[in-house]
Amino acid sequence: MPRAVNSVASKARRKKVMKQTKGQFGRRKNVWTVAKNAQEKGLQYAYRDRRTKKRNFRALWIQRINAGARLHGMSYSEFMGKLHKKDIRLNRKVLSDLAMNQPEAFKAVAEAVK
Repeated sequence: MPRAVNSVASKARRKKVMKQTKGQFGRRKNVWTVAKNAQEKGLQYAYRDRRTKKRNFRALWIQRINAGARLHGMSYSEFMGKLHKKDIRLNRKVLSDLAMNQPEAFKAVAEAVK
């Protein structure tokens, strides 16, 4: 009995991987074994960095709030502590946007917590 190889499915599988590695450099885009490894590694990086992105943005927001708070004579930790004490519920993303793009609004928040 001849060996059954499902070449339609295996070609489709390879085609899917090759499509995902399109735009990579060198043999990573057109050699099957290299492309397969590159695609697996790329998916690992994507999974990891979806979590890292959240960390990086939070750090950026904190730096912006800190810079804005220091213009009004407070450190970041003082500012956030007073915010929570006054029960002003603005998250870091919104506060950083205010500090960067609407300094007057941020000043109003800073004056409210002093």
